[in-house]
Amino acid sequence: MDFVQAAILGVAQGVAEWIPISSEGITVLLGAVFFRGVTITELVHFSLFLHLGTFLAALVYFYKDVWELLRGTLFYRRADKATKKLINFYITTTVVSGVVGMLVLRAMRGLEDWISPTTRGVLVVLGGMLLITGVVQLRRRTNGERTAADVGLTDGIVAGIAQGISVIPGISRSGMTVATLLLRGVDDKPSLKLSFIMSLPVVLAGNVVLNTSEFVLTIQSLVSLVLAFIFGLLVIRYLLKAAERLRFGWFMLLFGGLVIASAFLTGQ
Repeated sequence: MDFVQAAILGVAQGVAEWIPISSEGITVLLGAVFFRGVTITELVHFSLFLHLGTFLAALVYFYKDVWELLRGTLFYRRADKATKKLINFYITTTVVSGVVGMLVLRAMRGLEDWISPTTRGVLVVLGGMLLITGVVQLRRRTNGERTAADVGLTDGIVAGIAQGISVIPGISRSGMTVATLLLRGVDDKPSLKLSFIMSLPVVLAGNVVLNTSEFVLTIQSLVSLVLAFIFGLLVIRYLLKAAERLRFGWFMLLFGGLVIASAFLTGQ
């Protein structure tokens, strides 16, 4: 990977993470088209590493909320009821998504014996995952009556499953988790904030568990990480509000259809 490729992947991660378009799917798609001799698992691991950049961007953007949660966790008995419910929600989503994500990654490793990142099958599967996410987005409720203070154990389990499944390239983490919370009746703004904050412990833990022993830091990967952080911090302010109003489901259906069409047009 040269510096241009590293820059492209870093910028793509920084922008795509905040909208219901799979940043991991974009990374794998770019890798399948432009990189040779790279497996799906390697691309997934690199995408997970790039999430550290947007993790830091989200940490900076939501630092007040994160600080309140940390303080509430340390002094749990003294925390108010709403804070306790949020802490329990985030713990539940972290545990559930971690277990589901590990199971999905193991299943993906088993598929690499008959699918390579340059075959038509990968693009078809990737496009199919984008179509699924688009359908889920379009089925969301436009207006929810529940707030962040109303989320419970069931919400944490369902959202955790959605986040764990999104380790599959093409499934948008933010798209699936936001859509899941919206379908559970949570309003737009609380759904977005819950979705972004619940990604923080999973991204950090995922890199510690999955990438520590396998990933080698290079100048190119560091460039990708820095660009993911910078662009993530720059665009989150503008895209967070846009994501509340725009129906990204139609865009994802169009994009997924184009990915599948490209698989047959290229003849690979």
